[in-house]
Amino acid sequence: MAKLNNLYEDVKARVEGAEQRQMMRRKEVGGWICEVEVTVTEVKEILQRGDQEIRKRCLGCCPRNCWSSYKIGKAVSEKLVAVSGQIGNGHFDVVAEMLPRPLVDELPMEETVGSELAYGGICGFLKDPQVGIMGIYGMGGVGKTTLLKKIHNNFLPTSSDFDVVIWDVVSKPSNVEKNQKVLWNKLQLSRDGWESRSTTEEKAAEILRVLKTKKFVLLLDDIWERLDLLEMGVPHPDAQNKSKIVFTTRSQDVCRQMQAQESIKVECLSSEAAWTLFQKKVGEETLKSHPHIPRLAKIVAEECKGLPLALVTVGRAMVGEKDPSNWDKVIQDLSKFPAEISGMEDELFNRLKVSYDRLSDNAIKSCFIYCSLFSEDMVIGIESLIEYWIGEGLLGEVHNIYEARNQGHKIVKKLKHACLLESYGLREKRVVMHDVIRDMALWLYGECGKEKNKILVYDDVFRLKEAAEISELKETEKMSLWDQNLEKFPETLMCPNLKTLFVKKCHNLTKFSSGFFQFMPLIRVLNLARNDNLSELPIEIGELNGLRYLNLSATRIRKLPIELKNLKNLMILLLDFMQFPITIPQDLTSNLISLRLFSLWNTDILSGVETLLEELESLNDINEIQITISSALSLNKLKRSHKLQRCISRLLLLKWGDVTTLELSSSFLKIMEHLHAFVVHDCDDVKISMEREETKNDVNSLPNYIVAREEYFYSLRSILIDYCSKLLDLRWVVYAPCLELLQVEDCESIELILHDDYGAYEIVEKLDIFSRLKYLKLKNLPRLKSIYQHPLLFPSLEIIKVYDCKSLKSLPFDSNTSNNNLKKIKGETSWWNQLKWKDETIKDSFTPYFQVHKAEAYFAEKSEAGSIDFVMQEQLVSN
Repeated sequence: MAKLNNLYEDVKARVEGAEQRQMMRRKEVGGWICEVEVTVTEVKEILQRGDQEIRKRCLGCCPRNCWSSYKIGKAVSEKLVAVSGQIGNGHFDVVAEMLPRPLVDELPMEETVGSELAYGGICGFLKDPQVGIMGIYGMGGVGKTTLLKKIHNNFLPTSSDFDVVIWDVVSKPSNVEKNQKVLWNKLQLSRDGWESRSTTEEKAAEILRVLKTKKFVLLLDDIWERLDLLEMGVPHPDAQNKSKIVFTTRSQDVCRQMQAQESIKVECLSSEAAWTLFQKKVGEETLKSHPHIPRLAKIVAEECKGLPLALVTVGRAMVGEKDPSNWDKVIQDLSKFPAEISGMEDELFNRLKVSYDRLSDNAIKSCFIYCSLFSEDMVIGIESLIEYWIGEGLLGEVHNIYEARNQGHKIVKKLKHACLLESYGLREKRVVMHDVIRDMALWLYGECGKEKNKILVYDDVFRLKEAAEISELKETEKMSLWDQNLEKFPETLMCPNLKTLFVKKCHNLTKFSSGFFQFMPLIRVLNLARNDNLSELPIEIGELNGLRYLNLSATRIRKLPIELKNLKNLMILLLDFMQFPITIPQDLTSNLISLRLFSLWNTDILSGVETLLEELESLNDINEIQITISSALSLNKLKRSHKLQRCISRLLLLKWGDVTTLELSSSFLKIMEHLHAFVVHDCDDVKISMEREETKNDVNSLPNYIVAREEYFYSLRSILIDYCSKLLDLRWVVYAPCLELLQVEDCESIELILHDDYGAYEIVEKLDIFSRLKYLKLKNLPRLKSIYQHPLLFPSLEIIKVYDCKSLKSLPFDSNTSNNNLKKIKGETSWWNQLKWKDETIKDSFTPYFQVHKAEAYFAEKSEAGSIDFVMQEQLVSN
C-alpha cells in the first residue's frame, strides 16, 4: 500500500496540474484513481479487523477464533494481489488530454445600452432563411463591434442551432491566410494538415470541403473592403445550407460590395440612453459627491452627441472628479479643444481617424476637413458645399461647372458611405456632420492638435475680438462667424493666411469698415449671405485679387461696387433672394473673365436683365446661370441665345405684368440641356407647345404634344407652377422623365394634371411617367378632380401633400402602385375621408402613411413671393 499510495499521489498531482491547464483527465486514469481510493478504504477496514483479531489472541499468539483469522488472512492475500495489479496499471504515459473546443467562446464586451432596436433587427434576420449575408455599418465608435459581440455571445445558450460559430477580426489590410488560420483552428483541423498545404488555394479547398458539410455562422468584424469569401474557403450562404455571415464595417459601400441582403445602420444613442451609459462609466460615487455635478455631467454627456465611444472615453476620464470647477473646464474644452481631455486623442480621435485615413485621395480628405468650418449641428446644402469646394480649389482646375458638380457629388457620396457625413431630410439634398466627427476633423486640420487656430468657428464676435487682440489669427486659414446678436464688427483683422471667410446670420451687421479686408491677401472664398441688414460693401473688396467665390445672397445691398470688376479670378457670384432690386453697374459682369457660375435667383435688377444677359453671353468661360426673368423682352433675349440657354440650370419666370399668357416651345426647353429647376410664378397661363413626331407611316396620327424621344427634358428635376389662374393642365410634364419634384399651387382653373386623350395613355405607359417623382405637392386647386385618370406606379414617391383641393376625390393608386419608398401623405382629414378607392385593401395599405396637415414650414407660408417654391426654400436654407 505504501507503493500504491506513492504512485497514487504522483498520478493525482499530474492530473491536477493538467486540469489547471484546462485539460481533461483520461477516463482510464480517472477510473484507476477511483479504484485506488476504494482499495485504500477496503485495506483500512482489513487492517482494523486484523488489529482487533490480534488483540483477542490468547497468551498473545493463539487465535481464539481460527475461522475468523483465516478469513482475514485470505482477504489480505486477495488484496495483496489486487494492490499489486493496481501498481502495475498505474504507470501512465499520458494522464490528460486537451479539452474539445467549445462551439462558442464567450467574448469579453462592454455593457450595451440603447442598441435593442438594432439587436432585435439582426436577430430577426438571423431567423430569416432568405437572408444569408448581413452588414452592420455606421460611423467609428458607434458600437458596431460591441453589437456583433452581443450577437456572438447570444449563440452560447442556443449553440445547438448551428454546427460552428466563428469570430474573426479582419481589420486592414485584410490578410487571406490570417483569416484562413482562424477558420482552420475553429474547425479543429490538424496542424499537420495546415503545414502540409503551402498555398492559400489548397487551404481554401480543405476549409470549403469541411464548411460545406456544416451549418455555420461567420462573424467578421471591421471590414474595410470587399472580401472574396471563396478565396478564404467560405461557401456562400443560401436557403439550403441555412448558414449566416454577419459583418461590421464603417462603409455602406462595403455592404453593397459584399452583396449583403440586409444592411443595418447603427445610429448614435438617444439622450436617455447616452445619459444612462455615461452614468455607469462615471460612477455613482462621483455623481453624488457634489450637488452640482449631476447637472454638469448631463451637459458633458450631451456634448458627446450620443456616440458611445465618446461617452465611454469622457466618462472614464471623469471618474473621481469631485470638484465642479473641473467639470466646468471639461465643458469648455469639449466646445473648444476636446483633444485636451484625457484619453480623447488615443482612445477616440485616433480610432476615428482610421476612417479618414482610408479615404482614397487627398482631395476627398480636404473636402471632408472643409465641412468642419460649419458650426455644430448645422445642416449643409450639398450643392452649396460643392460650390465652396470649387471656390477653394479643392476639386482642381475647373473648366466645366457641371463636371465639377458631378465630381463633388461623388465625393459627398463617398463621405456618406464612409459614415463621415450623414444625409439630412427625405430628399437627401443636405448633409450634417456629427459633432464628434467634426471635432476630429478640426483636430486633424490642426496637425493633430499641435495648431489650434487654423480653423476658427465663432458664434459671438467677442471671441473674435479677443483672438484678434492676442494675435491668434496669424495662422488662421479658415474662419466662420455666426452671431445673431452682433453689434459692431472689428475695424480690421490681421489674417495673412486666411483663405476662407464666412460671415453669416449677423442680423445687426450693416457694413464693414473700409479697411476690414485690407490684410487678407490670400482670401479665395467670401460668404456674406443672409446678413439681412448688410446694405453696402467697402470698395476695397475689389482688391481681393485671389477671390474665386463671392456670395451676397439675402442681403440689403442695392448696388454692387464697380470695383468688383477687378476680380479677374472670380468663378462664382451668387446674388439670390436679395431684399431689394439690385443695380449691377454696366460692364461689371463682362469684366469677370473667369466667371463660371452666376446666380440671380428670385432677385430683380434695376438696370435691366437684357443688358446683363448680353454681358453674360460675352463671357467665354460661363457654364451655369440661375436667373429670374420677369419680362417678355428678357425672355426673347434668352430665346435668341443658344449659348445662354445651354448655361441655364434654374429658370424662374416671375410676374409678367400686362402679359398674361406665357407661350414656350419644347425646343426652347430642350436646348437648355442643363435645366434642373423650372418655376413659373404669377403668370395667368403658361403654354408649352410640343412638336409633333415625324413618322414614315402616318405623320398626322399622333397628337401635337407627343414628341420625338430627343425632345424629352432629361435634366429637369424640379417644377413649380403657382398663381397661374388660367392654366388647365400640365400635359407636357410627361416629357420630363427624370422629374423628382412637382409642386402646383393656386391655379384655380386646373382640373387635371395630366390628360388622357388622343391615345396618350399608351405613350405614358412607355415613358413610365412619374417613375422618379419623389415629392408631389398640390395646394389650393379648387377644381382639380384628378392627377391622372389611370393608376400610376410611383416607384420613387416619398411625400405627397394635398391641401385645399376639395374636388380631388381619388389618387392614381392601385394595388400595383409601389409604396416601398413612401414616407408620408399629408392633407386634411376631411379630404382623406372623402377619397374613393377601388378596393378597401388599397386604402388600408396607404392609410398608415397619412398624416393630418399641421402648420407648414416657415418658408412655405411666409415667403414674400407667396408660397414660392420648395426649390427656392431649399436653396435659401442651403445658402
